[in-house]
Amino acid sequence: MTVVHNVNLRSDPSTEYPPIRLLTPSEPPLTLLEPVPESGYYHVKTSAGAEGYVWSRYVQVAATPSASPDTIRPGPGIDGSTSMAGCGDGLWEHVYHPSRLIVLQDCVTVTGEIVDATEGQAHHQPDGVRHEGDGDTHGWLKVDPQFADLINAGNTSDEGGNLVFEIVCHYKVTQPDAEAACVGFADHITIPPVGAHVAITGTLVREKNHKQWNEIHPVSRVERR
Repeated sequence: MTVVHNVNLRSDPSTEYPPIRLLTPSEPPLTLLEPVPESGYYHVKTSAGAEGYVWSRYVQVAATPSASPDTIRPGPGIDGSTSMAGCGDGLWEHVYHPSRLIVLQDCVTVTGEIVDATEGQAHHQPDGVRHEGDGDTHGWLKVDPQFADLINAGNTSDEGGNLVFEIVCHYKVTQPDAEAACVGFADHITIPPVGAHVAITGTLVREKNHKQWNEIHPVSRVERR
Protein backbone atom coordinates (compact mmCIF):
# COMPACT_ATOMS: atom_id res chain seq x y z
CA MET A 1 0.00 0.00 0.00
CA THR A 2 1.28 3.46 -0.86
CA VAL A 3 0.36 6.88 0.55
CA VAL A 4 -1.06 9.19 -2.15
CA HIS A 5 -2.08 12.12 0.08
CA ASN A 6 -0.90 13.33 3.48
CA VAL A 7 -2.68 11.17 6.05
CA ASN A 8 -2.52 10.63 9.81
CA LEU A 9 -1.55 7.25 11.23
CA ARG A 10 -3.91 6.66 14.16
CA SER A 11 -4.01 4.10 16.94
CA ASP A 12 -7.70 3.43 16.30
CA PRO A 13 -10.04 3.87 13.28
CA SER A 14 -11.47 7.17 14.50
CA THR A 15 -10.61 10.88 14.71
CA GLU A 16 -11.40 10.71 18.43
CA TYR A 17 -7.84 9.53 19.04
CA PRO A 18 -4.75 11.71 18.47
CA PRO A 19 -2.60 10.76 15.49
CA ILE A 20 0.59 8.78 16.00
CA ARG A 21 2.29 10.72 13.20
CA LEU A 22 1.69 12.18 9.75
CA LEU A 23 2.43 10.01 6.70
CA THR A 24 3.28 11.70 3.39
CA PRO A 25 3.50 10.35 -0.20
CA SER A 26 7.27 9.92 0.35
CA GLU A 27 6.56 7.30 3.02
CA PRO A 28 7.94 3.82 2.16
CA PRO A 29 5.22 1.32 1.18
CA LEU A 30 2.91 0.22 3.99
CA THR A 31 1.88 -3.36 4.72
CA LEU A 32 -1.89 -3.94 4.63
CA LEU A 33 -2.88 -6.01 7.68
CA GLU A 34 -6.60 -6.34 6.96
CA PRO A 35 -8.05 -6.36 3.41
CA VAL A 36 -11.34 -4.66 4.35
CA PRO A 37 -11.40 -1.16 5.86
CA GLU A 38 -12.97 -0.56 9.27
CA SER A 39 -15.09 2.60 9.49
CA GLY A 40 -13.27 3.85 6.39
CA TYR A 41 -9.79 3.13 7.78
CA TYR A 42 -7.23 0.52 6.72
CA HIS A 43 -5.20 -1.33 9.35
CA VAL A 44 -1.55 -1.05 8.30
CA LYS A 45 2.06 -1.44 9.41
CA THR A 46 4.79 1.02 8.44
CA SER A 47 8.23 -0.01 7.20
CA ALA A 48 9.50 0.88 10.69
CA GLY A 49 7.09 -1.62 12.26
CA ALA A 50 4.53 0.82 13.68
CA GLU A 51 0.93 -0.41 13.44
CA GLY A 52 -2.09 1.84 13.09
CA TYR A 53 -5.00 2.98 10.94
CA VAL A 54 -5.06 5.33 7.93
CA TRP A 55 -8.01 6.90 6.10
CA SER A 56 -8.69 4.74 3.05
CA ARG A 57 -9.14 7.60 0.55
CA TYR A 58 -5.55 8.73 1.00
CA VAL A 59 -3.80 5.45 0.26
CA GLN A 60 -3.64 3.12 -2.73
CA VAL A 61 -3.74 -0.65 -2.45
CA ALA A 62 -1.43 -2.50 -4.84
CA ALA A 63 -1.78 -6.05 -6.13
CA THR A 64 -0.21 -8.76 -3.99
CA PRO A 65 3.41 -9.58 -4.93
CA SER A 66 2.40 -13.02 -6.19
CA ALA A 67 -0.09 -11.57 -8.66
CA SER A 68 0.59 -11.20 -12.37
CA PRO A 69 1.71 -7.66 -13.32
CA ASP A 70 -1.48 -7.36 -15.38
CA THR A 71 -3.78 -8.59 -12.61
CA ILE A 72 -6.07 -5.99 -11.04
CA ARG A 73 -7.51 -6.75 -7.63
CA PRO A 74 -10.28 -4.21 -6.97
CA GLY A 75 -10.54 -2.93 -3.43
CA PRO A 76 -13.72 -3.03 -1.34
CA GLY A 77 -14.80 0.37 -2.69
CA ILE A 78 -15.29 3.84 -1.25
CA ASP A 79 -17.53 6.70 -2.31
CA GLY A 80 -16.02 8.96 -4.94
CA SER A 81 -15.31 12.58 -4.02
CA THR A 82 -13.48 15.61 -5.39
CA SER A 83 -10.62 14.81 -2.99
CA MET A 84 -9.88 11.50 -4.69
CA ALA A 85 -6.29 11.19 -5.92
CA GLY A 86 -7.06 9.02 -8.94
CA CYS A 87 -3.98 9.00 -11.18
CA GLY A 88 -2.79 12.24 -9.59
CA ASP A 89 -3.75 14.49 -12.49
CA GLY A 90 -6.60 16.44 -10.88
CA LEU A 91 -9.30 14.98 -13.13
CA TRP A 92 -11.51 14.07 -10.17
CA GLU A 93 -12.24 17.78 -9.80
CA HIS A 94 -14.12 17.52 -13.12
CA VAL A 95 -16.26 14.49 -12.30
CA TYR A 96 -19.77 15.74 -11.65
CA HIS A 97 -21.53 14.32 -8.57
CA PRO A 98 -18.58 12.01 -7.78
CA SER A 99 -20.49 10.35 -4.92
CA ARG A 100 -22.53 8.46 -7.56
CA LEU A 101 -19.41 6.35 -8.17
CA ILE A 102 -17.76 3.73 -5.96
CA VAL A 103 -13.98 3.81 -6.33
CA LEU A 104 -12.57 0.28 -6.54
CA GLN A 105 -8.97 1.24 -7.32
CA ASP A 106 -7.36 4.64 -7.65
CA CYS A 107 -5.30 4.17 -10.80
CA VAL A 108 -5.21 1.20 -13.17
CA THR A 109 -4.24 0.42 -16.76
CA VAL A 110 -6.45 -1.99 -18.72
CA THR A 111 -5.81 -3.21 -22.25
CA GLY A 112 -8.30 -4.30 -24.87
CA GLU A 113 -10.03 -3.43 -28.13
CA ILE A 114 -12.28 -0.42 -28.62
CA VAL A 115 -15.81 -1.51 -29.57
CA ASP A 116 -18.50 0.69 -31.16
CA ALA A 117 -20.74 1.64 -28.23
CA THR A 118 -23.18 3.42 -30.56
CA GLU A 119 -23.89 0.55 -32.95
CA GLY A 120 -27.64 0.01 -32.96
CA GLN A 121 -28.23 3.32 -31.16
CA ALA A 122 -30.58 5.97 -32.53
CA HIS A 123 -27.59 8.33 -32.82
CA HIS A 124 -24.59 6.52 -34.23
CA GLN A 125 -21.36 8.42 -33.64
CA PRO A 126 -18.36 8.27 -36.00
CA ASP A 127 -15.93 8.03 -33.06
CA GLY A 128 -17.77 4.98 -31.70
CA VAL A 129 -18.57 6.44 -28.27
CA ARG A 130 -21.77 7.89 -26.89
CA HIS A 131 -21.74 11.65 -26.32
CA GLU A 132 -23.24 12.09 -22.87
CA GLY A 133 -25.06 15.21 -21.70
CA ASP A 134 -22.53 15.68 -18.92
CA GLY A 135 -19.81 16.11 -21.55
CA ASP A 136 -18.28 12.69 -20.97
CA THR A 137 -17.68 9.87 -23.41
CA HIS A 138 -19.42 6.55 -22.86
CA GLY A 139 -17.11 4.16 -24.65
CA TRP A 140 -16.70 0.39 -24.67
CA LEU A 141 -13.52 -1.59 -24.20
CA LYS A 142 -13.51 -5.30 -24.98
CA VAL A 143 -10.93 -6.21 -22.35
CA ASP A 144 -8.07 -8.62 -22.91
CA PRO A 145 -8.49 -12.03 -21.18
CA GLN A 146 -6.40 -11.15 -18.12
CA PHE A 147 -8.91 -8.42 -17.24
CA ALA A 148 -12.05 -10.57 -17.59
CA ASP A 149 -12.74 -10.31 -13.84
CA LEU A 150 -13.51 -6.60 -14.28
CA ILE A 151 -16.65 -7.45 -16.23
CA ASN A 152 -19.62 -7.80 -13.88
CA ALA A 153 -23.30 -8.62 -14.40
CA GLY A 154 -24.14 -5.01 -15.28
CA ASN A 155 -21.42 -4.86 -17.93
CA THR A 156 -22.75 -8.09 -19.37
CA SER A 157 -26.45 -7.20 -19.39
CA ASP A 158 -26.29 -3.54 -20.42
CA GLU A 159 -22.86 -2.85 -21.92
CA GLY A 160 -22.40 -5.75 -24.32
CA GLY A 161 -19.94 -7.47 -21.99
CA ASN A 162 -17.56 -4.52 -22.28
CA LEU A 163 -15.83 -2.29 -19.76
CA VAL A 164 -17.15 1.28 -19.96
CA PHE A 165 -14.65 4.14 -20.22
CA GLU A 166 -15.56 7.77 -19.60
CA ILE A 167 -13.33 10.66 -20.63
CA VAL A 168 -14.66 13.66 -18.69
CA CYS A 169 -15.49 17.06 -20.22
CA HIS A 170 -14.69 15.79 -23.72
CA TYR A 171 -17.84 17.16 -25.40
CA LYS A 172 -20.10 20.16 -24.94
CA VAL A 173 -22.04 19.89 -21.68
CA THR A 174 -25.82 20.04 -22.11
CA GLN A 175 -26.81 18.70 -18.69
CA PRO A 176 -27.32 21.69 -16.34
CA ASP A 177 -26.16 20.02 -13.12
CA ALA A 178 -22.92 18.91 -14.79
CA GLU A 179 -21.88 22.31 -16.12
CA ALA A 180 -19.95 23.40 -13.02
CA ALA A 181 -17.62 20.38 -13.17
CA CYS A 182 -16.32 21.36 -16.62
CA VAL A 183 -16.03 25.13 -16.23
CA GLY A 184 -12.61 26.22 -17.51
CA PHE A 185 -11.62 22.71 -18.54
CA ALA A 186 -11.91 20.63 -21.70
CA ASP A 187 -10.31 17.27 -22.40
CA HIS A 188 -8.50 16.73 -25.71
CA ILE A 189 -7.57 13.05 -25.57
CA THR A 190 -7.59 11.52 -29.05
CA ILE A 191 -9.89 8.49 -29.14
CA PRO A 192 -8.43 5.77 -31.37
CA PRO A 193 -10.82 4.27 -33.94
CA VAL A 194 -13.10 1.31 -33.33
CA GLY A 195 -11.07 -1.89 -33.53
CA ALA A 196 -7.87 -0.33 -32.19
CA HIS A 197 -6.03 -2.20 -29.45
CA VAL A 198 -5.36 0.24 -26.62
CA ALA A 199 -4.24 0.67 -23.04
CA ILE A 200 -6.59 2.87 -21.02
CA THR A 201 -5.40 4.34 -17.73
CA GLY A 202 -7.69 5.86 -15.13
CA THR A 203 -9.71 5.15 -12.00
CA LEU A 204 -11.63 1.89 -11.74
CA VAL A 205 -15.14 2.61 -10.42
CA ARG A 206 -18.56 1.04 -10.16
CA GLU A 207 -21.75 2.98 -10.92
CA LYS A 208 -24.21 3.18 -8.03
CA ASN A 209 -27.07 3.73 -10.46
CA HIS A 210 -28.12 1.94 -13.64
CA LYS A 211 -27.06 -1.73 -13.45
CA GLN A 212 -23.95 -0.96 -11.36
CA TRP A 213 -21.49 -1.79 -14.12
CA ASN A 214 -17.74 -1.19 -13.84
CA GLU A 215 -16.02 1.71 -15.58
CA ILE A 216 -12.72 3.48 -15.99
CA HIS A 217 -13.85 6.96 -14.95
CA PRO A 218 -12.21 9.41 -15.24
CA VAL A 219 -9.85 8.31 -17.99
CA SER A 220 -6.36 9.79 -17.67
CA ARG A 221 -4.70 8.37 -20.76
CA VAL A 222 -5.46 6.31 -23.88
CA GLU A 223 -2.55 4.77 -25.77
CA ARG A 224 -2.55 2.55 -28.86
CA ARG A 225 -0.76 -0.78 -28.43
